[in-house]
Amino acid sequence: MKTFHAVAALTVAAASAVQAMITCDSNNPCPSSAPCCSSYGFCGVGAYCLGGCYPKDSFSMDSCMPAPVCKSSDYDFNNMNGFIENTEYLGDPSSGNWVFSGDPLMYNNEAVLLTMTEDSSGTLLSSTRYVWYGKMSATMKTSRGAGVVTAFIMMSDVKDEIDFEFIGTDVQTAQSNYYFQGITDYGNEKNLSSPNTDSQWHTYTIDWQPDSLSWEVDGKVLRTLYRNETYNETAGQYHYPQTPSRVQFSLWPAGKAGNAQGTIEWAGGEIDWSSPYMQNGYYYAMVKDVTVDCYNPPAGYNNQGNKAYWYENKYGTNDTVVVGNNGTTLSSFLATGEEPKKGASSSASNTATKSGGKSSASSSATAQPETIPGVSGGGSRESGSDVASGSGSSSGSSGSYVPRKCSATNRIIKAKDHGSVQISVAKVDENGRFTGETQAYALCGFVRAMGESDDCINRLTQRDGYLKNVWSASR
Repeated sequence: MKTFHAVAALTVAAASAVQAMITCDSNNPCPSSAPCCSSYGFCGVGAYCLGGCYPKDSFSMDSCMPAPVCKSSDYDFNNMNGFIENTEYLGDPSSGNWVFSGDPLMYNNEAVLLTMTEDSSGTLLSSTRYVWYGKMSATMKTSRGAGVVTAFIMMSDVKDEIDFEFIGTDVQTAQSNYYFQGITDYGNEKNLSSPNTDSQWHTYTIDWQPDSLSWEVDGKVLRTLYRNETYNETAGQYHYPQTPSRVQFSLWPAGKAGNAQGTIEWAGGEIDWSSPYMQNGYYYAMVKDVTVDCYNPPAGYNNQGNKAYWYENKYGTNDTVVVGNNGTTLSSFLATGEEPKKGASSSASNTATKSGGKSSASSSATAQPETIPGVSGGGSRESGSDVASGSGSSSGSSGSYVPRKCSATNRIIKAKDHGSVQISVAKVDENGRFTGETQAYALCGFVRAMGESDDCINRLTQRDGYLKNVWSASR
């Protein structure tokens, strides 16, 4: 994937509610006040310290929480009982098997739809448990249309990555790719034959072993990569995916206007939001079932237990991975790897905020660290974009979450099942005085044709804390 792990994000909060985002990179690690660097390159606490927390640019090696170890499992997506939203997940894998952002929907008790409307960044589904080598299979149908990309990938917290990607303008092909620590090498991508990916069920398999990696379609191996083929003489190391990774599925708008031109071209052009391939106002892909078969860790690994993975230093290679018994769960969205119990006794501490806003854990104007990073779904595919795909490396201009569209008037203008909800948001100055109306963006992903506007507003403020103070002032 092109460097697409963009902050799935357009700047979305009203100006009075947005605090300056703290960025992180190799020269500027996160500060102790917001110690966890997301894979999008922004600093925060809470969910920033969970899946996707980038240890290399975080405040310390203890900032990111350990990751839950692999567990072999079969998942039939005939219901969504094991799904948990990213605004609720605190790192306990027993609370759910899959963390989602966006709007996954159930289809006839047969499969999960990954949906994408014009005003969203698509849908991202991530396993709560990591895999350190294993065999992962998924039965899927892809989306179709220019600029629309479906992805099934493995992504580690240090940006090792293994991909199946499907371009909506070529439904006869599956693209295979891999990355080592997010380093782009265009020679790594190869096309594989997979007929009618949008209309026929196919089972795609990633067989990831310490010394070899295979991509399979319907049980047939179509590509094999050997670790010894990836040696980089300049770096003196193997550029081979080798660190614990999450299983991820996404539908993302690679062809959205404003994305990097190279990404738009790769994705088959700009998205047509009036396309006949849309149904009920959204593009969709389908995931029917997933199987994860865990392999043993590599020979000689640092064995200190069997509950969690973490890194002992910033090299981020397989010989720096520890398997131990450290906890994986935060007590609140104010907690971090250094302080996992922080906020445990606070009644407001479990209210998360999306990137780009103040914490709803406080009713004052005091800025709080970000607690929920933006999302994206295309891995390392695209650089400099504002939209989301399903995972990947950092890029984009903001850490704000891309959501359902809202605009101007303190009332529900539109509310439809699985659709967007339009509300108004008032601009206020630092003293709380009304200064006019403005457009803002917020999530309301599970609206069910609500007739009561305050009900929806309350949901919006709960899910998107950065709107809370603005809405309170405007009321």
